[in-house]
Amino acid sequence: MSEDFGIMVCGHGSRDEGAVREFAVVAEALRERFADREVEHGFLEFATPIIREGLDKLVARGVTRIFALPGMLFAAGHAKNDIPSVLNTYAAQNPNVEIIYGRELGIDLKMIRAAGDRVQEAIARADAEFGKVPMHETMLLTVGRGASDPDANSNVAKVARMLWEGMGFGWGETAYSGVTFPLVQPGLEHAVKLGYRRIVIFPYFLFTGILVNRIYDHTDMVAANHPDIQFVKAPYLNDHPKVLETFADRVDEILNGANLMNCQMCKYREQVLGFEAEVGLPQESHHHHVEGIGTGSDSAHTHDHDHGHDHGHDHGKDQGDAHDHGHAHDHGHHPYPHADHPHGPRTLPAEGD
Repeated sequence: MSEDFGIMVCGHGSRDEGAVREFAVVAEALRERFADREVEHGFLEFATPIIREGLDKLVARGVTRIFALPGMLFAAGHAKNDIPSVLNTYAAQNPNVEIIYGRELGIDLKMIRAAGDRVQEAIARADAEFGKVPMHETMLLTVGRGASDPDANSNVAKVARMLWEGMGFGWGETAYSGVTFPLVQPGLEHAVKLGYRRIVIFPYFLFTGILVNRIYDHTDMVAANHPDIQFVKAPYLNDHPKVLETFADRVDEILNGANLMNCQMCKYREQVLGFEAEVGLPQESHHHHVEGIGTGSDSAHTHDHDHGHDHGHDHGKDQGDAHDHGHAHDHGHHPYPHADHPHGPRTLPAEGD
């Protein structure tokens, strides 16, 4: 493949300006790493610039081949549906621009190393302040974002297990900040029953935001009722050097034709237990109505909505070799099958919204 390309880093977006700034810092670090390339970033919702604006900037500077990277830990709805839909719409409206979609950060040894460093930072601080606690008397609670995609949720559990086993914790559990179960508070209430002197709470998130703050708040509430247990709040990943290296690897994968997203457990392609009704759902974005809304003084909703695209579910294996799921179109989120779980997302609709 020709090495003449620009890079577009695609984020979810947040109403938290700190999260928006942190994402921009990562984009700037990638700009420095790829100093001979044009690099831009944009968001799906709640923040500016939106993805389309970032693409427009690249095109205005003469870029006609764009490597688009999802700034996501795992491939769930945003990486599989929303971002590709925005990119496909843009490509259809700009036929002289080639957009090649990379894969998510995913399960990667560099990401595990970054996570381990963040957890170890927290343990070192706690040891210095309160004295050492043996690892076999310490429990790790890893908290993921939570998604309606069971494959993404299971990846959080895998990260948790690799940290637990790799670092030698006495026990490990997994919880989620939303959408699925168990949520953070039930996870913490379960954890305190297991008898460990220290519980390390690690948000496996890229950036700060409302959800990370909520995880820490839930931790403080449970800790207040259990003064005999030491609760240690670990920092999220942020711009750890290994995270930046993983982003760079995703660019190299596109260049080398190794841009392979794992579709074996994709609920849109396969009959995943409990999610059988979602095979063949359309690949489309549900975020167009909140693009650019949420932060900053210039966050007015001023762009037009052109949804005349018609495409299959493309996981982007490599250039010119897409996984076309061929879904029919039907706007609206599919209902999460366990929205009424007693330890989970009761706020989600029991039926389609």
